[in-house]
Amino acid sequence: MVEYFRRSAVALLNEECYQEFFEKFNFFHVPCLKLALSKCLGYAIIAGSVMVKVPQILKITRAKSAEGLSIFSILLDLFAITSSAAYQFNMGFPFSAWGEGLFLILQTAAIAALTLYHGPTPHRAALFLAAYVAVTGLLMGGAAPVALLWAMQVLNVPVVIAGKSLQALANYRNGGTGQLSAATGFLLLAGSLARIFTSVQETGDATVVLTYVAASAVNALIAAQIVYYWRGPTSSRGDKRQ
Repeated sequence: MVEYFRRSAVALLNEECYQEFFEKFNFFHVPCLKLALSKCLGYAIIAGSVMVKVPQILKITRAKSAEGLSIFSILLDLFAITSSAAYQFNMGFPFSAWGEGLFLILQTAAIAALTLYHGPTPHRAALFLAAYVAVTGLLMGGAAPVALLWAMQVLNVPVVIAGKSLQALANYRNGGTGQLSAATGFLLLAGSLARIFTSVQETGDATVVLTYVAASAVNALIAAQIVYYWRGPTSSRGDKRQ
């Protein structure tokens, strides 16, 4: 039992921090405290990501409408999530640093498909899913060169800003946030802010950190719009935020 605990603690942290915490009982070792906090935050983000976009999916499904959602914004968001997860996976970064990407990929792809399905060309939803699964398999399967993955990660900064800005612009033009879920918006903001710290601690990759800084800024803009339009008309049917 003791050996199992030791192996688990070393796997979660490292040998040095295991000794500092559980052999020397030095619970105020700053580097290890930062690592422990980063790991806890990382796995908390992953746990939260399992459901983070489910409110958005349910809102579209119940309303049978994707009114107010920008498909271009969703696709840009999907590109950013996919390229970041593929880059960090292939670079061998800890799962705690990027694991939520797997769940966000599934949920964002579902939102994109639902948005297309409830649009003027519903048949494109199936075509999109087939193409996306094929491309993602190549990126995550190691078929893409690291140089390409790095270039995609660098592109994430303008892509994230452009994607969220399109959604913000759509909200402004519509005078409301339509079927945009408040729960999803606020959870994404909290997750991107926390990821700045965990990325610094666990990857040290400036491009990854910069991506989350940009994501936090534009997620804050969307969250601010949600608050601003909270009591305003969201659509011709008067849908409420969820």
